[in-house]
Amino acid sequence: MRQIARILALAVFLAISGERVHAQDFRVLIFSKTAGFRHSSIADGIDLIQNLGTANNFAVDTTEDAADFNLPNLLRYRVVVWLNTTGDVLSDSQQAAFESFIRTGRGYVGLHSATDTEYQWPWYGQLVGGNAWFANHPFIQSATLVVEDHSHPSTAQLPPSGVLTEEWYNFQANPRPFVDVLVTIDESTYSGGNMGDHPMTWCHEFDFGRSWYTALGHRSETYQQIGFQRHLLGGILWAASGPAQVPALPPLGVLLLALTVMGAGACRIARVQGGRVR
Repeated sequence: MRQIARILALAVFLAISGERVHAQDFRVLIFSKTAGFRHSSIADGIDLIQNLGTANNFAVDTTEDAADFNLPNLLRYRVVVWLNTTGDVLSDSQQAAFESFIRTGRGYVGLHSATDTEYQWPWYGQLVGGNAWFANHPFIQSATLVVEDHSHPSTAQLPPSGVLTEEWYNFQANPRPFVDVLVTIDESTYSGGNMGDHPMTWCHEFDFGRSWYTALGHRSETYQQIGFQRHLLGGILWAASGPAQVPALPPLGVLLLALTVMGAGACRIARVQGGRVR
């Protein structure tokens, strides 16, 4: 059934998408369901993304209802933002729908505890990047972040380094071999880092879609930082812009079979101007 869902997703996508969606004209879904620890900063994240949408002409919807992870609904969006989700939040069929969503060339953005989510879903670990699930964290403290790649829209406007107070995640695996690392943390500037090479923000193209993740976003104060606002906006816009190509259209007979089977189963805000974040 997952394969059928993937084929159907592709068919619908190609039918409704004759051209690339422009960055200033798309919809974002914020998903903030928690089955474990719940961050009080979720409300701040929602407010920020909604304000970014208003300022930059993209629509934003919110949900904590996993039933919204069905293919017809998901295909209304270019990006789904997993905002401080925790625990096991989707059923098998909902997971299949989200996999199909990504395979149509759409985007995933993960904030902070999005890596403390769905540990038993191997595909999700690959989507986030290199199975870099949350391992542990020290106490909240200041540390120095270092921008490793200034060519990305989410880092182009950031200084080479900066100090931020946050909850600093250690990860179960280093995602570097599988992703483009954008920002790292200097473990010599705080206590409790145990990775050595320690990515904090990264991105990659995966399964014909795009994935952008940042470990920032635990504290409400983070969402008030103009640098973080620019960082997040750039990540959303990049995820929404889609990959270079999507899979070729399957044979018509396969699509018709898939349709038949599925039918039977019935603060200050960063802005974008001239294509650049400012």
